[in-house]
Amino acid sequence: MLKLYITRHGETEWNVQKRMQGWGNSELTDNGVENARILGESLKATAFDAVYTSPSKRTRKTTELILGDRELPVTYEEKLKEINVGDWEGQTKEFIEENYGDAYHSFFNTPHLYESFNGESFFELRERVEEFLEQLKRTHSSGNILIVTHSVFIKSLLAVMKELPVEKLWGPPYIQDTSLSIVELDGEAYNVMVEGDVSHKENPLEA
Repeated sequence: MLKLYITRHGETEWNVQKRMQGWGNSELTDNGVENARILGESLKATAFDAVYTSPSKRTRKTTELILGDRELPVTYEEKLKEINVGDWEGQTKEFIEENYGDAYHSFFNTPHLYESFNGESFFELRERVEEFLEQLKRTHSSGNILIVTHSVFIKSLLAVMKELPVEKLWGPPYIQDTSLSIVELDGEAYNVMVEGDVSHKENPLEA
């Protein structure tokens, strides 16, 4: 049995400023650092057999905080990068909505119709997600795997696992910073046990 522990990076400065952050990057906020540390505390009893993270600076830092003093090899996987938002990188959502109104609406409401400006479509992202999953299954047949990545990647990953089409990608729950999703993989069957859990943030003293 393969068990995947999937989390999003901690809150960043661009998250607070409501800037689009695909392949671009900004630093974790103090809140993001603390949430990642608390998540690490809550997972202390879980023995991981492998760790995969997006190579983005925010995911690398989040991984370090989750692992703490554990000495585990980390695989920096390009396929785990966030959706590339092209010309929107680093722009505020207000600016994008004013200047790319139809595309902005499509991104969050009709992702199957979204056309990127020099970035990726949701279908291209889904291809990456499927390639990563196949690669993971070829490499691991059992064990606990920690995966640190990004919100849209996680939504796409869960959609693939639940066999949902791209147009239903944005169904609840919202993937908050350091939220945890746990999925069991038995053969070709995915069992989504936990999705977008943030109880470690709500009960930090118990973590």
